[in-house]
Amino acid sequence: MSRRDTYLLVLSAVFIALVMFISSLTARAAVAIVILLFAAVFLFRLLSTKISPAPSPATGAERARAEEETTANIFALGKLFEATMGGMREGLLVVDQDMRVVASNKAAYGLFNPSRGKLEAQRLTELTRNPAIYSAFLDAINGMERSGVKVETHGPDKVIFDLRVVPLPGANGKAAQGALGVFIDITRIERLEHVRQEFLSNVSHELRTPLTAILAFVETLEAGAIDDAESAHRFLSIIRKNANRMDELIGDILELSAIEAGNVAVRTELVELKPVVTDVVASLAKKIEAKGVTIVNAIDSKAKVFADARRLEQMLTNLVENAIKFNRDNGEVTIRFEPGGGVGPGDRIEVEDTGEGIPSQHLERLFERFYRVDRARSREMGGTGLGLAIVKHLARAHGGEVTVASEVGNGSVFTIELPRER
Repeated sequence: MSRRDTYLLVLSAVFIALVMFISSLTARAAVAIVILLFAAVFLFRLLSTKISPAPSPATGAERARAEEETTANIFALGKLFEATMGGMREGLLVVDQDMRVVASNKAAYGLFNPSRGKLEAQRLTELTRNPAIYSAFLDAINGMERSGVKVETHGPDKVIFDLRVVPLPGANGKAAQGALGVFIDITRIERLEHVRQEFLSNVSHELRTPLTAILAFVETLEAGAIDDAESAHRFLSIIRKNANRMDELIGDILELSAIEAGNVAVRTELVELKPVVTDVVASLAKKIEAKGVTIVNAIDSKAKVFADARRLEQMLTNLVENAIKFNRDNGEVTIRFEPGGGVGPGDRIEVEDTGEGIPSQHLERLFERFYRVDRARSREMGGTGLGLAIVKHLARAHGGEVTVASEVGNGSVFTIELPRER
C-alpha cells in the first residue's frame, strides 16, 4: 500500500471515530454519508482501474508487486467500507443500476427483515412495496439526489425514518452506476415533536379558558354593571379567581420546564419527615376545613428520609392537596411512612385518600402533563393539570419514583419512593 493510501485510511478512521462521538443524530448521519460516498466512489474507481487494461510493467516482479499493491488497496478499503457500514446505527443500502442490492449493513437488514436471508442480490421491489423508497432510489440512479423522504414501518412498534439517497457516479465521471441510501431513525424526534405540539395545544387551551372569562366580565363591567356595586364586586371576584389560575398555570409551566431541563438543583440530606408533613398540612388548612376532610399524620417522629427538604415539601403538598380535592366530603387522608431495608425498595411515603378512585385505564397516563381523568371536574376544582407531572420529575431528580394504586370506589394511594442514604 502506498504512503498516500495509508494516510487516506488513517484520515478515514479518524472521521469514523468522530462520527461515534457526535451526539447530534443529523450531524452524525451527514458525516457518515460523506465518508460512505467517498469510500464507495474510491472503491468503484479502484475496481475499474483493476479491470481496465494498463501498460505492462517492465518485468514480471514489478507486475506482481503492482498487482499485490492494488489488491491490498482494494482489500483495505473494502474492509474500511464494511466496518463503517456495520458500525453505523443508520440503515445503509447500496443498489446497482438494476435496482439490485449490492451492499447493506445490519441496521438495514433489521429494517427490511427479508424472508430470504441476506439483502444482497435481491431487487428493491422484493424488499419493500413502499413507493417513496423505490422512487427515491430510482431518482438517484438517474442522477438526482433525494433527501427528506419520510418512511414509516407498519406494525406494533412503528418506526419512522428520514431517507436520503445519493447517486454513486461511475469511473471518469460517467453516469451513476448505483445509488446509496441512508435510513436515519427519527422516531424519537417525531415523538418529541408530537409531545411539543400537544403541550402547546394544551397550554393554549388552559390559558384561553380563564382569559375568556376575564374578558367577558370586563366587557360586562364596561357595559354598565360597574354601577351595580354588588354585581361589580362579584364580577371582580371571578376576574381575580381566573387571573390567579393563569398565574398558577404559568408558574407551574416555568417550574416544570426548569425541572425537565435539569436547572433545578436537588440537595439531598437527612430530613425529619414528620415536621415536613406537619407544615404541608398547616399550609392546606383552609382547603381541609372547606372539604371537611380529616388528615391522619401517621408518620413516626423518628422517621427520616434522604431528600431535599424544600422539594420534598413541594411533592407532598401536591399529593395531599389532590387527596383533599378529589376526596369525598368528610373523607380521610392518611400519610404514612415505610422505611426501606436491606436490598429491597427504598423509603416509601404514602398518601392515601378515601375518594372515588381512578379507573384503571387512566393510571398509566396520570403523571403526564395536563392529563385529567375528568377535565370538567378538575377545572371546576382548580389546579393546573401539572402537579403530578412535577411530582414525577422531582421524585426522579432524587433518584426515586412516584407510583399510584387505585380502585374505583376504594380511593387511591400515591407513593413516593426515595433511595436510602448512601
